[in-house]
Amino acid sequence: MDDASALYLGLISGTSADGIDAALVRFENDKPQLIDALAHPWPAALRARILAVAQDETRLDLDAYGRLDVAVGQCFADAAHALLARHPRHASAVRAIGSHGQTLRHRPSGEQPFTLQVGDPSVIAERCGVDVVADFRRADVAAGGQGAPLLPAVHAMLLARRGQTRVVLNLGGIGNITVLEANGRVFGFDTGPANGLMDAWCLRHRGLAYDAEGAFAASGRANEALLSALLADTYFAMAPPKSTGREHFHLAWLDAHERVATLASADVQATLLELSARSIADAIERHAPDAVDVLACGGGVHNGLLMRRLGELMPTRVVTTTAEHGIDPDYLEATAFAWLARQRLLGLPGNLPAVTGARGPRVLGAVYTAPR
Repeated sequence: MDDASALYLGLISGTSADGIDAALVRFENDKPQLIDALAHPWPAALRARILAVAQDETRLDLDAYGRLDVAVGQCFADAAHALLARHPRHASAVRAIGSHGQTLRHRPSGEQPFTLQVGDPSVIAERCGVDVVADFRRADVAAGGQGAPLLPAVHAMLLARRGQTRVVLNLGGIGNITVLEANGRVFGFDTGPANGLMDAWCLRHRGLAYDAEGAFAASGRANEALLSALLADTYFAMAPPKSTGREHFHLAWLDAHERVATLASADVQATLLELSARSIADAIERHAPDAVDVLACGGGVHNGLLMRRLGELMPTRVVTTTAEHGIDPDYLEATAFAWLARQRLLGLPGNLPAVTGARGPRVLGAVYTAPR
């Protein structure tokens, strides 16, 4: 297939496991252009399994791991089918699916660093009849990198403005920033929690997967003593490159702080929102002090209270979403994994060593060939 006419499909489920984002992408002058996208829901029981094992490593034996790997792969294939069903004429033009999978554990530091995603790519290739590129993070980790974040290259391609420093802020389960400096330099890192802790606390106390518009947090009041204790975590003071996930910032981490048990649940939720906003604003002030624009994407852009609080904490910057710049904030990550799949098939690097800390550029991902 001529790559100039080829389409790619990106799939990702983030830290909060709040659904699988699927994006159908074409490329013009090597830049990704979104054709269509959708969010495919997890079956409730499967999402519960993912969240349980992502926070408690004792919950997963080898048999359970194998079954979960296949079940997640089947759900990813369902998401791809749902999107392709809306574009039957385009289906034959899809050269590859880039599947991030679902992260269960991400520990890129220590003597034996690793990152682990599930969602059997062979199942996706078999079900969809399209080659699948997956396992994007481990090559970077093997090269001494963090394996994350991987979006900054796409952020730079689509949103950099020469002569002006900008920050692209991804509000997923974990927050991460891409700093697009005025001189063209690009770097970035994970800031810490964005939606993940708020989602988990909301599920525990309200039975809801997320705090719509921040209403739960708005009904409480942030506790400064608890907030100070949370912000004292050593991760926030670490210098980049750095990355993190649910294996660090989870409910057990929160519950270990004694004040949590003494507060109303709404006050804890308000404190968690303030933790996300404060840690993000502090990271931007420290590492991108001359940034003019902060362009947000990811599910957190729909939390109106979080977005307003970010604006209040950064009054000298213009805080908007990528939608103001013509890019759908809900599907930028999925678009990026379509780009990463294309990079792999073209034999081109997908990481930015200045972001991840890897020893050099690396071609990311492995190819799983569909039946012919």
